[in-house]
Amino acid sequence: METKDIIFQLRTKSGLTQDELAEKIFVTRQAVSRWETGETMPNTETLKMLSKLFDVSINTLLGFPRKLICQCCGMPLDDSSTSKETDGTFNEEYCKWCYKDGKFVYTSLEELTEFLVGHLSNENWPSQQARAFFEEQLPQLNYWKRQKK
Repeated sequence: METKDIIFQLRTKSGLTQDELAEKIFVTRQAVSRWETGETMPNTETLKMLSKLFDVSINTLLGFPRKLICQCCGMPLDDSSTSKETDGTFNEEYCKWCYKDGKFVYTSLEELTEFLVGHLSNENWPSQQARAFFEEQLPQLNYWKRQKK
């Protein structure tokens, strides 16, 4: 779905007119109309306001151009699993289980690995195999790369 359709859908689902949406995010009705026809796109600051107003990520507003994964545990992200900052804005780098209330939950790679192995291994994916997978993959994620520095 394109940004123009997403904005239209979110606005109408919220029961807002173009005028009402424009007033809430400090733009003109014409600006909203141009976004909904695809003539223009909201700027970065406006996307942030729309994200907060509609409680969706900027990635969602842009039609999911990026396949996001948590840069701590590797889980695929969507709006229901993406973490938020203390002010309510989405943090599209981490899941809500690795980053809560502006703080990281896991302080060591070993701690996260133990948690994941304990919760994700099963008869089809034995703990040794799961551990080997996580020990290889997790250090490639940005959060753990930064921890090494």
